[in-house]
Amino acid sequence: MFEYFNHLQPRLTSLVEANRDTLSKATELFTKAIVDDKMVQVLGTGHSHMIGLEGFIRAGGLGNINAILDSVLLTNDGALRGSAMEKLSGLAEVVWNDQNISSGDVIMIISNSGRNALPIEFAKIAKSKGHSVIAITSVEQSSKYESRHSSGFKLMDIADIVIDNCVPPGDGLCNINGNITGAFSSIAGMLIMNILTVEAQKEAIKQGVTPLVFSSQNIDGFNNDHVYKHFGTRLKSM
Repeated sequence: MFEYFNHLQPRLTSLVEANRDTLSKATELFTKAIVDDKMVQVLGTGHSHMIGLEGFIRAGGLGNINAILDSVLLTNDGALRGSAMEKLSGLAEVVWNDQNISSGDVIMIISNSGRNALPIEFAKIAKSKGHSVIAITSVEQSSKYESRHSSGFKLMDIADIVIDNCVPPGDGLCNINGNITGAFSSIAGMLIMNILTVEAQKEAIKQGVTPLVFSSQNIDGFNNDHVYKHFGTRLKSM
């Protein structure tokens, strides 16, 4: 009855074990962003945008995480349209120029396949401007299929830190009647985001900096006004 859950549990453990070093390196970048009062700018297309939302203006989320939520990247204006946009060369520059990205901000890009133009070009722009780039991608899937970008590069070829979400090609953990089902990438990405959020807070405190964290709006006695005021327009989708 619980086939998906039975497949999920060991996958999550394997993901953490496989990424101990890269998660530690990514935690260092998240921590530095907190200490230096910089943002972590998170880009994900299609369903990958949910990883950004997991860290963005939510209970327990870091105040300095900004999800890039341009409608051309998402499914709310049409899933097929969003999928086509992700493959469109040149769009990354338009999206970049519309954001409030400052020097020293950390760029996190989530793309399960890592083969489409927009995340690849966004990473290239970030690198050209001196930003550190963290990628969350499936190394297995990205290695299996050719890049759709003219450069031949994939996201994992460009990023400074590559966190392997350990998602199998096709995303699903189950096979029902010949169909791959039971998606893993969203849960994997959210696990990664929350590990980095928690560990970076601990490291920042060790360095004498108290992180600004959002509290639940539905618990009496908490107020996030000071977090909103501090980051202001840097939270573009606020």
